[in-house]
Amino acid sequence: MKNIVIIGFMGVGKGTIARALSAKTNLFALDTDDLIESLTNKKIKKIFKKEGERYFRELEQKCANWLENSVKNTIISTGGGFYKVKNLKDIGEVIYLKADFDWIYNRITKSKNAKKKIEKRPLFKSYKDAKKLYETRAKEYEKVADIVIDVKDKEVDEIVNEIKDKIEKTIHNRP
Repeated sequence: MKNIVIIGFMGVGKGTIARALSAKTNLFALDTDDLIESLTNKKIKKIFKKEGERYFRELEQKCANWLENSVKNTIISTGGGFYKVKNLKDIGEVIYLKADFDWIYNRITKSKNAKKKIEKRPLFKSYKDAKKLYETRAKEYEKVADIVIDVKDKEVDEIVNEIKDKIEKTIHNRP
């Protein structure tokens, strides 16, 4: 089995779904932002602040290269911009968790630790800028995804079961 790479806009629930899918499949789950923080010994927001977004994207590509060459049979949740790495499809089956912007915004801002969740996402500080970024990325996510899962108003278990079903169908329909 190939890796499962979960993409989508920041705050859509990629990490939550990866952990739940891991529990149901007994596959390990990794998070690219966690890997980058571990590599650099810095939080993502500090990397953005001190070295800038361009440097962070270089770190994402370095992470993608390592994943492609070193990681198999793993569920990988990614940062919102990770879908742009050159070798995304070589890492694994790409699953896009889709929801509209206002649902994602409300999910983050109405959560128990909303302030912390917003601080963790440097590109989410301005509603207007984040929505504009979402509108650009939403179309791009669709283009690179092997499977699209609409997560709006669904429970975690429902999403996990849908992913498992679609992966099974995708694998069985290949030549």
